[in-house]
Amino acid sequence: MSKSHYEVLGISRNATQDQIKKAYRKLARKYHPDVSKESDAEEKMQSINVAYDTLSNEEKKAEYDFQLDHPEAFYQSGAQTGTGGFDNTQFYRQGFNQQHSGFSGFEDLFGRFGSGFGGSNYQYQNQQRQQQRSYQGEDQHASIEIDPEIAYHGTTQRITLQIPTLNAYGEPEVQRKTLQVKIPKGMKEGQHIRLNGQGQSGINGGKNGDLYIEIHYKDTAQIRVEGADIYYSVNIAPWEAALGQSIEISTPEGKKIQVNVPKNAKTGQQLRLKDQGIPSKVPGHLYLVLNIVYPAAQTEHEQQAYQAFSEAFATFKPRND
Repeated sequence: MSKSHYEVLGISRNATQDQIKKAYRKLARKYHPDVSKESDAEEKMQSINVAYDTLSNEEKKAEYDFQLDHPEAFYQSGAQTGTGGFDNTQFYRQGFNQQHSGFSGFEDLFGRFGSGFGGSNYQYQNQQRQQQRSYQGEDQHASIEIDPEIAYHGTTQRITLQIPTLNAYGEPEVQRKTLQVKIPKGMKEGQHIRLNGQGQSGINGGKNGDLYIEIHYKDTAQIRVEGADIYYSVNIAPWEAALGQSIEISTPEGKKIQVNVPKNAKTGQQLRLKDQGIPSKVPGHLYLVLNIVYPAAQTEHEQQAYQAFSEAFATFKPRND
């Protein structure tokens, strides 16, 4: 007696679609003619493909389950069939005959019960026994870190990725890929670039999956990226902070601009430059994070300057004690 599709895939009848898919992939890696050393690998692979084609389709699976539950309805050369396809042999149905059922014969009955009992699906299932079905490869995901300056200009960058995957034998391995990746300007933190056909290889000539690269920007002592916003640390002198002077800075984009520091500015205070962040469809903002830097008093003149400074602010109490 031929094996049922469930037996071919090694699963139970209540297996989920995810379990059916996993079972197929496991067997495909084992019996694929390109990698298998089994003498009957091609024949087994054809049976595996037919089984998966039927059970992965909810409608076909329901029809096939009906066939399994009503074996008395089908006869193949004096034996029951469990393969889901039926040859042009004798057919009988217990409790029915042509006079009472109104069936006009083999083709009429198959047509009434639907494609799962023959009809339009009959030839299709027979064809599936003779050929292997192709399947698209899985998509893969990776992430890279790039310099924040790239957000303003874009670039083409050569990258090498190490991507966990499974080889043709179903064994885990790390795949090393070196690719030329075009990174457009305006990429936000966490956005993806899709590379068509760079994912896992397809099965039986199927299309390759895609590779999705997630963009992350390197955090430095001066720059931090959040979405489309950039936080940029700017050092200022104590007098610039106290007097509220105009200063010149170089932005992450590479431009030199004038910025007015407010009077009595404090360390950690942020100045927002609207739409000066990552130039995406909705531009981000550039936040200047002020950091007051005090010069070292190395010479006697510099020490005297600090002494005069302290005398000028004799009532200033830096500690609440």
